[in-house]
Amino acid sequence: MNPVETISNTVEGLNTMSLSPGALANTILIGGVSGKKEHGYQYLKLALGNRHGLISGATGGGKTVTLQLLAEGFSNAGVPVFLTDIKGDLAGLSQPGDSKSVFIARANDLGVAYVPDRFPVVYWDVFGEQGHPARSTISQMGPLLLARILDLNDTQEGVLNIVFKVADDQGLLLIDFKDLRSVINYVGENASELRRKYGAISSASLNTIQRQLIVLETQGAENFFGEPALEILDFIKQDRDNRGIINILSADRLMRSPRLYAAFLLWMLSELFETLPEVGDLERPKLVFFFDEAHLLFDSPTKALMNAIEQVVRLIRSKGVGVYFITQNPTDVPDVILGQLGNRVQHALRAFTPRDQKAVRAAAETFRPNPLFKTAEAILRLGVGEALVSMLDQKGAPEIVNRVLISAPSARVGPISADERAASVKVSWLSGKYDHRIDRQSAFENLNAREEAKKKPVSGGLLGTVSVLVDVFFGRADRKRMSPAELAMRSAARSAGTQIAKKILRGVLGGMSK
Repeated sequence: MNPVETISNTVEGLNTMSLSPGALANTILIGGVSGKKEHGYQYLKLALGNRHGLISGATGGGKTVTLQLLAEGFSNAGVPVFLTDIKGDLAGLSQPGDSKSVFIARANDLGVAYVPDRFPVVYWDVFGEQGHPARSTISQMGPLLLARILDLNDTQEGVLNIVFKVADDQGLLLIDFKDLRSVINYVGENASELRRKYGAISSASLNTIQRQLIVLETQGAENFFGEPALEILDFIKQDRDNRGIINILSADRLMRSPRLYAAFLLWMLSELFETLPEVGDLERPKLVFFFDEAHLLFDSPTKALMNAIEQVVRLIRSKGVGVYFITQNPTDVPDVILGQLGNRVQHALRAFTPRDQKAVRAAAETFRPNPLFKTAEAILRLGVGEALVSMLDQKGAPEIVNRVLISAPSARVGPISADERAASVKVSWLSGKYDHRIDRQSAFENLNAREEAKKKPVSGGLLGTVSVLVDVFFGRADRKRMSPAELAMRSAARSAGTQIAKKILRGVLGGMSK
């Protein structure tokens, strides 16, 4: 079944954006090319939208406007979008544009019509404060990805795999942090018995895992792990006008927890990679991700986490998913990942120090040269709303870089009020699905019940014991009505065998015959 499903949009007044005179089928208009007669235009081809991209430039150069323009373009083309909103500047996509004079003037310069518009938006927030909560379970995260996030070595990763295996074998659901901790404690307390089946279990490794969990928890991970867990295909939806839903993750608080931020984004990409089928190159992507402040993903990542990000970015293209990084300088992105980003938009950079000058030269060298200007010099002279743009051509090769005046977005550029956000969340088609946390019986509760059963004596003395044993072996025990202590007795009696029960019964019957 096609994972792109149409849903009813509950927000009224979403108008179809007017196509500009320079628009082409299956493209997104980026802007007008400087120096070309009769308005030469620069486009991103939808068929190559899954080849990933980069938007870079100094603060105040217009990166956020370019990101919003592309998000609007993909949405208009029916492509769902997911983006991280670091400063709240992208929340305005749900509101009509306010016809700023600068945008009207830019549209006139480009020879296109400025038509205010608003887009179908769903707000998300890992902490559940500014949108629908976005959660995963420990089991969904899995030992491999969790080990990379926790920066575990091979031995520690092996022990974490044993913890997950023990939980699986004993039917212990791993949903949130307290579940994982309780199973780790159980494995540590029973290491000598478990090693016969699972191998040596290092207590030092268990302690390291616990300490790393504390680090992750202090960054707010307890909000991320739980139920109801996010169904990843809820990101891949269209509204009733066949426009792609724009999913906006509020990340102003999340960005202060870089490890959790990286964990969440990598988990989403990994879930999509495992869920979506191989499709190759399509006429348009199934979904496009925009990761603002991308340097937070790469500031101090572990080597294993970096390898995971690289692998997912490299392979997810074949699933029809495009990934776009937004950052101040291309050098913020590791070379192994930078080489995967085919569509490039470079806003102005400033070179006040020798290090800055080196960064400008490095950025210029990533573009295919244009004989009309020197790329490095152009990067320093770009004004607000201008950018050097190189998209992929029909064959998937980088085009010659052009100096482009970026087109104006149609929706509001900037934040929205708390009331506007709350109203949008309230009428969202997902309202009520994720908003209330569920804490069902899982590993933590089951292990606690086992401990209580061990401590609580069976009522009724010898006769009570005989009664339980008789019920166990003659099938008259009702599990639903039995106490935890009786359930424990039932299990112990079965494991001891039938001989004990027979001796007790013979003694009772012998006494009655006298």
